[in-house]
Amino acid sequence: MPITPRAYKGMRDHLPEAMRLRRFITDTLIGILERYGFEPLSTPIVEYSETLEGKIGDEEKLLYRLKYGDDALTLRYDQTVPLARVVAQNEGKLTMPFKRYALGQSYRGERQARGRYREFWQLDADIVGVDSPIADAEIVAVVVEGLRALGFTGAKVLLNHREILSGLARVAGVPENEAGGVYRAIDKLDKIGNDGVRNELLKSGVSAEAAERVLHFVGISGSIEAVLAEMESVLANDPPALAAVAALRTICEVLTSFGVPADSFTIAPSLARGLSYYTGCVFEAVLDSPPMGSLLGGGRYDNLVGMFSKRSLPTVGCAFGLERLFDLMLELNMGPRPERTIDAYVTLFAGDFQNESLRLAGELRVAGLSVLTAYSPVKIANQFKEADRKGANFALVLGPDDLAAGVVQLKDLRSGQQQAVARDAIVAAIKAAQ
Repeated sequence: MPITPRAYKGMRDHLPEAMRLRRFITDTLIGILERYGFEPLSTPIVEYSETLEGKIGDEEKLLYRLKYGDDALTLRYDQTVPLARVVAQNEGKLTMPFKRYALGQSYRGERQARGRYREFWQLDADIVGVDSPIADAEIVAVVVEGLRALGFTGAKVLLNHREILSGLARVAGVPENEAGGVYRAIDKLDKIGNDGVRNELLKSGVSAEAAERVLHFVGISGSIEAVLAEMESVLANDPPALAAVAALRTICEVLTSFGVPADSFTIAPSLARGLSYYTGCVFEAVLDSPPMGSLLGGGRYDNLVGMFSKRSLPTVGCAFGLERLFDLMLELNMGPRPERTIDAYVTLFAGDFQNESLRLAGELRVAGLSVLTAYSPVKIANQFKEADRKGANFALVLGPDDLAAGVVQLKDLRSGQQQAVARDAIVAAIKAAQ
């Protein structure tokens, strides 16, 4: 009985048309990262289990575990923990600050749902070894420029700081051991609204008075300076939180100095993503028009490298989720329009003439042109159809009469026009007509 061909659930194939869009996304983003001085890094998709365990909290149950001989192994869950391992393992070889990007697959045993995959690609960008707010701002600038280059002109980066939310819990009188419930409730604000958050807070043991303080704080809105000023007023008696507000103000000032558009970033007091992971500034890029929710996120995590080393290294970074961007761009009909990507298609004639055509194809490739050839001398009309389907700009015919005359028939598949070109001028003719 034949095997049913199928990809594993939560994983998918990408045919050439899809790959062209995915390549557009990664090429665009990598080009921007390299202009900012980021360097490429690659790590294995398999790590020792001890490397990944204890680093991702409750989501550890999503790890794919392997056993090879006596080795306990795990497919990487993301590219951040492997970065921390690499930095600790090569600390004497890397020049700090280390600015790296990494493109690759990660694996999570997610329940199947729209937009959730068990194999997914990410493009990570991180700056290791510097705690300057300039580094935080640079990561945000990369996110803004990258999303706009892809066509997400309505994207906006929301900024907050872990210590601000910690300070909010303290000012509201929430005991430290209950603060996690506050963060989780705030994180649901967009989904359940103020009443839902209030109920969540009360259920977690927060007093009614403290719940109202929290709701007032996360509802602060207005210009960046107005929001920061109100934050300072609420957190006036909490020095660590005030220092965090000052850090956010500096990041925004640096973004302005970088020339990042003012409408592309703002302060969001309700942003509470990844607070068990991040140690400083946190951010999330969202698309409000059309309303598509979160595009990607990132922030500062200064303690992760310390799990593998005697000393911690301050780090800030982000991860562009290729699956999310790809799915959205397909849905919104974004990205470059299909283009002809092959310069020339060389047709074949039967008999001794075939070698001359193949020799011509080789010469064109040496000249730097992209070339397809027919694989059998079928009817010339069918070869033209094949050339058009493959996206070739030109079809080249080198038949008996053409050989005798020292010419090549050059058919422009875009316009349908055809002309005879001298054999030794064919490369120049193709390049001139592109």
